[in-house]
Amino acid sequence: MMLPLEMAGWLVIVVPAIGALLTPVFARIHGALRDFMAVLVGFVTAFIAVDMVITLVLDPAIVQTAPFPDVILFTWVVAGDLAPIEFGVLIDALSVLMAMIAAGIGSLIILFSVGYMTGHDEEGKLVKDPSLTRYYFFMQFFVAGMVLLVMSNNLLQTFIGWEIVGLCSYALIGFWHNVKTPSPVPEYETEGDYNAVCGMKAFMVTRVGDIGLLAGILLIYFMAGTFNYTELFAFARSLPELHLTADFAQMLSLLLPIAALLILAGPIGKSAQFPLHTWLPEAMAGPTTVSALIHAAAMVKAGVYLVARVVPIFIEIALTFVSITIFFQVVAWIGAFTAFMAATMALVQDEIKKVLAYSTISQLGYMFVALGASGLVAESVAAYSAGAFHLLAHAIFKALLFLAAGSVLHAVQSKSMKDMGGLWKDMKITATTFIVGALALAGVAPTIGFWSKEMIFEALWHEGETLLFMVTFVTAILTAFYTFRMVGMTFFGEKSAHIRGLESHGHHIHEAPITMKVPLVILAAFAAGGMLLQPIFFNTFAPFGSLLLHPFDWSSLPVWSLGFTTLFTVGVWCAGIIPAYVIYFKGRGDFTGLRNGPLGRFLENRWYINAAYNRIFVDGYLWLSNGLRTRVESALLSFSESVSGGMDTISRGWRRTMTGVLNTNVLGMMIGIIAFLLIVILF
Repeated sequence: MMLPLEMAGWLVIVVPAIGALLTPVFARIHGALRDFMAVLVGFVTAFIAVDMVITLVLDPAIVQTAPFPDVILFTWVVAGDLAPIEFGVLIDALSVLMAMIAAGIGSLIILFSVGYMTGHDEEGKLVKDPSLTRYYFFMQFFVAGMVLLVMSNNLLQTFIGWEIVGLCSYALIGFWHNVKTPSPVPEYETEGDYNAVCGMKAFMVTRVGDIGLLAGILLIYFMAGTFNYTELFAFARSLPELHLTADFAQMLSLLLPIAALLILAGPIGKSAQFPLHTWLPEAMAGPTTVSALIHAAAMVKAGVYLVARVVPIFIEIALTFVSITIFFQVVAWIGAFTAFMAATMALVQDEIKKVLAYSTISQLGYMFVALGASGLVAESVAAYSAGAFHLLAHAIFKALLFLAAGSVLHAVQSKSMKDMGGLWKDMKITATTFIVGALALAGVAPTIGFWSKEMIFEALWHEGETLLFMVTFVTAILTAFYTFRMVGMTFFGEKSAHIRGLESHGHHIHEAPITMKVPLVILAAFAAGGMLLQPIFFNTFAPFGSLLLHPFDWSSLPVWSLGFTTLFTVGVWCAGIIPAYVIYFKGRGDFTGLRNGPLGRFLENRWYINAAYNRIFVDGYLWLSNGLRTRVESALLSFSESVSGGMDTISRGWRRTMTGVLNTNVLGMMIGIIAFLLIVILF
């Protein structure tokens, strides 16, 4: 069944929003109904999103003809002579792709949650988390906010979805804020305290970028007079035909790059790029399913989406105002630096979720590199499509890796890879699916990660962006190494003392329930089937991109060919995977010497960037507040006490004149009258 695109475009937003609002009602009836309806709503939303994708694949003319369907639901604000602010949905290849990622992967994560959010008590009985109603509400609201963000037809509506996503991430990262077990971090008394602080950190750091984003949106509105994406694109294309005065053109040449960089601040925060990357590792404090949703389907993908959405607009502007190309340079180089930096940090992590967190930061950097390069190279569609395809690929294999990691954590009851090892024998399905995801993350053929990374390498190399290519190439080697270090420490080698201790107490390691295995198998199939997905994606997305960007014969792009960059990719496998195999599978090498040295401490302390932020902003704020309290506040208190004391002294002196004698009172009145008359006469 195919729904009309205009109907599906708003249904995909409304369905999860209604599901979230009805979750408390279903919970009052029965907990099982609440769980079932959360899964049902998730899959209905996914069905609507997939239905839109099928429509575009079967009828590609929709994305090859502008303008794209822009469905106005209602007029929101009418502001005089300015363009009205409307609430609507924009249906094109980019918005539908993102809606499918958010809804499709979100539905699998919610299904996985049914088993993951269930544990065992001391007697071995199944026990559900007592806060599941809150959990399912925010998970569905998270999906609704993300779909609203990507389907919106204007910047202001996108910003509303942007903030909904931020709110839900805050609530879900700190979901276990009431846990009373001892904190893994010495600075906090309980694990719940630590979880709450992690949620707040994510909220506050991303707000820094959001301030810039809102300022940039308002500045764009000031110049273009509209928030609507289609109208902004038309404005950008009309600039060469406008007869601008020299002063106004000079002002636009200055303000447009400023607005673009302010808008970029939002994606830098949301997608955890340098320098606002520090919140994402702490976001692992929430349930693993939340981590999967944040990393694969929502939150961090929002930043990449917004960059992809504005890139065509800014490329058109660059044809008139070259100054805006600084936007593309900043996007590409922030992405390249972040990708390399995060990959080095992942090398020394011992928690499986932390390794995956840093890998997410790094892979998002790849997407930024590709999207930034699309404004710097001649064949911009190739780089633009590569960035979008890597976004899809990463969503699939990162959801797979996080959910498989959740299955491991559910079994071994520990986040540390030092407490794992030898799990292949007892968890073959989890291990197999995890390895498929790891192969995709490392870019090994024929997984989807190979095709997406190869497209990025090819675009950079073919267009002469040699330095960007070399940074991403070195990062790919590091990625392959830390990925298979993680695989070796988790599933191979000898069982850890922790696992042997669990088994000695009757807790035998076993596979997860069927509700957790099904999403793993589905995601593994998509991750392994990249060879089939790439041509489908290209046939739909490339003509869409060529329509938005400058004229380009997209049909001349090869789906894939054995080229020079493929040799580099094979080199990545050898340089990264072989050392990891020797050290962590065979146990023949020793990484501890380097790990305990200055370089290892530098990487383990996250390049000391987080420590510097704590020293400058946290300690600096505390120093300032303490200084204000001890000096300024005490001075103000002393001043107020002096004023009150002086007034008290004056009142006491004045009270002595109140003798109650009539002659004295009359004399005082006469003196006052005479003084008043003198003032009036003289002045």
